[in-house]
Amino acid sequence: MKERTKLLLMVGVFIAVHYTPFTSETVRKAGLEAFLMLQEYAREHVLACLIPAFFIAGAIAVFISQAAVLKYFGAQAKKVLSYSVASISGTVLAVCSCTVLPLFAGIYMRGAGIGPATAFLYSGPAINVLAIVLTARVLGWQLGLARAVGAVFFAVIVGLSMHAIYGKEEMQRSGGQLVLPEEGEKPRPLWKEVMYMATLVGILAFAAWAKPKEPVGIWMAVWRAHWYITAGLLVLLGIELWAWFRKEEIHSWMDSTWGFAKQILPLLFGGVLMAGFLLGRPGHEALIPERWIHSLVGGNSLGANLFASVSGALMYFATLTEVPILQGLLGSRMGQGPALALLLAGPALSLPNMLVIRSIIGTQKTLVYCGLVVVLSTLAGMFYGHLVG
Repeated sequence: MKERTKLLLMVGVFIAVHYTPFTSETVRKAGLEAFLMLQEYAREHVLACLIPAFFIAGAIAVFISQAAVLKYFGAQAKKVLSYSVASISGTVLAVCSCTVLPLFAGIYMRGAGIGPATAFLYSGPAINVLAIVLTARVLGWQLGLARAVGAVFFAVIVGLSMHAIYGKEEMQRSGGQLVLPEEGEKPRPLWKEVMYMATLVGILAFAAWAKPKEPVGIWMAVWRAHWYITAGLLVLLGIELWAWFRKEEIHSWMDSTWGFAKQILPLLFGGVLMAGFLLGRPGHEALIPERWIHSLVGGNSLGANLFASVSGALMYFATLTEVPILQGLLGSRMGQGPALALLLAGPALSLPNMLVIRSIIGTQKTLVYCGLVVVLSTLAGMFYGHLVG
């Protein structure tokens, strides 16, 4: 960190501490909401979601060959293949906007092109089969269908747009990065690599399995057994590591996982605190009054859709929580268009998510990526609101 940056940071903290009216009931309540939101996040998402995601990211960086990443996601990969794989990844992962970050960092730093990588970044949290089914069940099949179609379409458009803007720069970044195996090193069979990664993804999926709203059906049966399934997969992972991997490889995996955790967790927790201070937890008012939000997202105007997209992009939504939040907002006469805009922008973006993305791809690319998601969500909301209005 440059000395000038340190000075500005210290001055900013001093001004904030000096002038913030901590005696105000609203400010104190917002401060409490910030830490309650951080506590809720730590309790519900760190162990079950983030830690498995860090281990997957570390495995991608260490065990997945760079040649394979470049084949499917590289700047020179065939667009039909790379964007098809990237845009449907969310149907497998079912992660939130923060859990996807270590996975995005892993494939991007391994040589993936900016286009397929950002398509993957958007689709991971946006194209969640469970969330889309729940949306259709609770909010209506029209909104569920619009969300599914819009999310797949957006993943491709966002990725292609980022590639068009930064394609030449990314070609230079990816050029010459291919690392060949050391001479005499015998690669593991592909089926072992696939089974190992599938085990890690399975641990993430079942550890984070959310309790369904209605206690019937296969989703509830899986939820009741999800910790037993997770334990079984952990045992399977231990056997795979013991039988297939050298001690040096496991140490490299641990080091890579720790590297992602150090990079992402501080920014993530800081962003959660800020989001909680400004917006509060669902159903709990913080610094920005809820009545302001309700009054700004009625109807189907450009302003209402834009506000829904921007506020959704700033808020943090844990997997599936956007549905009950929108159910309450729709009950307060929120328009159908702004509801879709929030569904398309909210799960894919959040303030913590943006801070971490910036540390991976830089400020300019982050602003362009977030701007594309917000603009596309706004336009989709206006179109859908006009269609069903």
